[in-house]
Amino acid sequence: MDLNALILVVDDDPELRNLIAGFLGGHGYRVQVAENSAQMDLAIARERPDLVVLDVMMPGEDGLSAARRLAADKGPPVIILSALGDDTDRIIGLEVGADDYLAKPCNPRELLARVRALLRRTTSVDAATPDDSRPYLFAGWRLDVTRRDLRDPTGIFINLSDGEFALLRAFVDHPQRILTRDQLLDLVHGGRTEVYDRAIDTQISRLRRKLNDRAAMEMIRTVRNEGYMLVPKVAHA
Repeated sequence: MDLNALILVVDDDPELRNLIAGFLGGHGYRVQVAENSAQMDLAIARERPDLVVLDVMMPGEDGLSAARRLAADKGPPVIILSALGDDTDRIIGLEVGADDYLAKPCNPRELLARVRALLRRTTSVDAATPDDSRPYLFAGWRLDVTRRDLRDPTGIFINLSDGEFALLRAFVDHPQRILTRDQLLDLVHGGRTEVYDRAIDTQISRLRRKLNDRAAMEMIRTVRNEGYMLVPKVAHA
């Protein structure tokens, strides 16, 4: 575990906020707290956290709007922690750019497991090896992993959430190969929870839309009853 990892807990309930902060702090993480999105922005401006645990139902800007904004700004990964816990709410949370979604009330140990898994994933994605430092090229697109920079065939930058970036990385590492949902779950999310079976479909839909809007060919193919495949060949620059 990275004992230097900084987690920002954003919740308007002071008792729950301090409970989560104390629990995560007791397991070796540095923790900061904020009671709303305005305080969250100030905390991020002071020191970018490695992960944000974000409530949905807050006064002022709600957590879904804040998560969408963080994803658009290439902010830190987000775990939404919400009293709205049915599948539709979870999928909406993932669609706006959150990396994980956990319903209240939750077992603190499950939250800890989600935090550890997400930090492992983002750390492994960001820790590029020398071979990884060479950009991926596919159908005129260019993906620079070390800079987290995706360019379309005309050179325009395409913004990706952390989840979309990890998903695209899984595809370019396994091009022209059918990847099942379970394989993608393991590569992108560590295979956590049943909801991610549908979350993969949602994230693929978002990623495919961003690629297809600027592509002259089909980029990600759905293979019925099997999974998904990145269609073009992939090479290193």
